[in-house]
Amino acid sequence: MARWAIGDLQGCCDELEELLSRIHFSPDRDRIWFVGDLVNRGPQSLKTLRLVRALGDNALCVLGNHDLHLLALALDGAKLRKSDTLSEVLTAPDREALIEWLLHRPLAHYEPHFGDLLVHAGVVPQWSAVLTMALAQEVQLALRRDARGLLAAMYGDEPDHWQPKLSGLDRLRFTLNVLTRMRFLHADGRLDLKRKGKPECAHKHLVPWFKAPNRETSDLRIVFGHWSALGLHREHNILGLDTGCVWGGSLTAANLDDPATAIVSVPSRQPRSIEE
Repeated sequence: MARWAIGDLQGCCDELEELLSRIHFSPDRDRIWFVGDLVNRGPQSLKTLRLVRALGDNALCVLGNHDLHLLALALDGAKLRKSDTLSEVLTAPDREALIEWLLHRPLAHYEPHFGDLLVHAGVVPQWSAVLTMALAQEVQLALRRDARGLLAAMYGDEPDHWQPKLSGLDRLRFTLNVLTRMRFLHADGRLDLKRKGKPECAHKHLVPWFKAPNRETSDLRIVFGHWSALGLHREHNILGLDTGCVWGGSLTAANLDDPATAIVSVPSRQPRSIEE
């Protein structure tokens, strides 16, 4: 058995099919970890959802910000954005089954035996793996209890720093922003949810979340996506896999069980563009 992790799909299903072939994926032997953002911006969101769902227990997928946006469109009546490519999902005959499946995906996954934590965007330095999973579970329970209420309230950048006493929608929104939107932190630990570019181009007072000092998760390998400008990023216990397939980059897979195995990438079939 091998565990593979694959970066943000965003509706790039043809590339996913080619990548699964390139890594010789076997459904009776292997597992795939998807870092989230299965859908949107790319041309095949519906086909992508159907394929990943059909993988059953062989696929483990955490929710990304675009997946949450699809849930908001389907369950809360949020408006389509000009750049969305989700209409086909919203009008599909199996829409309800796909949305229900997506609604029950986790926001984080932790395997202590391997020392691996899977999230879409990142983890603030104050959170341990246990706390991360507890907070993710709080959001998941809230989504299943009152999806419309939470999805309507999730948009916004406040609060921007962690406090254990956070409660209610503030606590849930902060958790969602960390796990699905975060890239940079200010020197004082506050989230900066506006910056998207390369770390070296950021303001001197900003650091990538994984460079923050005194991280409680520094002894774990964190597998994440969400940051196409960062690209493939491997350093001690950090594995970033968003190589911008939807922007004309590539779709990338990494063997989690054998780090010596070469990274496998499939060139994008999408036109080269700049991330919005």
